[in-house]
Amino acid sequence: MGLPDDTTTVKRELMTAIENGDISLGQAAQRMRKITGMSQKAYAERIVSIAPRILAQIELDKGNPTVETLNKIGRPFGYTVGFVPQRRRSRL
Repeated sequence: MGLPDDTTTVKRELMTAIENGDISLGQAAQRMRKITGMSQKAYAERIVSIAPRILAQIELDKGNPTVETLNKIGRPFGYTVGFVPQRRRSRL
């Protein structure tokens, strides 16, 4: 599935928020879905091939998704699951 070209800025903002650890996994999944303009049901069934209730739980940060499921959610955006370095917090 290709994403509309007018989402470039929104996708860039999402990537920055993910890289900076500013949003939760559920928030990231929800933003990705919303960028596509699809409902949870449509994104889950047509794009991700998972049950809509599973996507709903993930978006609420209550799910426990597998790596495979996370990769399916991020696939339209070119995202894959991997190790992410922790941000160092400056000590005052």
